[in-house]
Amino acid sequence: IVAKTKSKRATCAVARSPKVLDVAPLPSGSLVLVGLGPGGSAMRSPEASRAIAAATDLVGYGYYLDLAGPLGAGKARHDFALGEEEARCRAALDLAGEGKRVVLLCSGDPGIYAMASLTWELIDEAADPTWHAVDIAVIPGISALQAAASRAGAPLGHDFCAISLSDLLTPWEVIARRVKAAADGDFVVAFYNPVSKKRRQHLADARDILLDERPGSTPVIIARHVGRDGEAVRVTTLETLTPGDADMMSLVMVGSSQTRCFNRAGRPVVYTPRGYAAKRGESA
Repeated sequence: IVAKTKSKRATCAVARSPKVLDVAPLPSGSLVLVGLGPGGSAMRSPEASRAIAAATDLVGYGYYLDLAGPLGAGKARHDFALGEEEARCRAALDLAGEGKRVVLLCSGDPGIYAMASLTWELIDEAADPTWHAVDIAVIPGISALQAAASRAGAPLGHDFCAISLSDLLTPWEVIARRVKAAADGDFVVAFYNPVSKKRRQHLADARDILLDERPGSTPVIIARHVGRDGEAVRVTTLETLTPGDADMMSLVMVGSSQTRCFNRAGRPVVYTPRGYAAKRGESA
């Protein structure tokens, strides 16, 4: 009803709403995406523990909520099953929109095959103003590839990549192309979701793609439940790797052509040199 008017230090215009505006403040809730690490409290960051302790509500896959242990006592618990990832994120955002202090629990790191990217995607696509008003933070955790590497030696000493072998969200043709690119680039490769009850062939196919570019003696680490009860880490070779060696609770890490393995005190140590020794030789 008043056109835009400019002065030296201000610009003003006046409009009339056809109805009374609700100017009540939005609830000041928060959502923290917490990485639990591999699972044991010893590998959980103090920042993650503090966030869980300060929460009013915990959201997540039931097994992950169990991993929070005593920190979950007295919190409202919202359990979801595997496959309900989007429902988890929506519930967490809705609770935070109501003014709750919500923690969405993830294993490993929230940004690596977990809920952080989905949460931001939902917010990006949402018209709900309460979601946009929620204060959001992401607390990192030790990923499975880091935990597995630490137990086996130093296989990630040079360039590496991570590839999920699950084709639930990514077509196998795309996954195979990425495995081929990793083989061509001679990357150490960490395979997440290597085998499931219904999906038995992808790990074998990925192995065969890598065998085209690196020797059959290439070290392979199979790590299961690292940092939890029932931890098991063993080393095999690329030519002997089979789908029966792994399951959905496992991470399979395949060395590059430069990765080495030796025995120390009765156990194998796997490492990938970065080139310092070669550099020393050139200098000499």
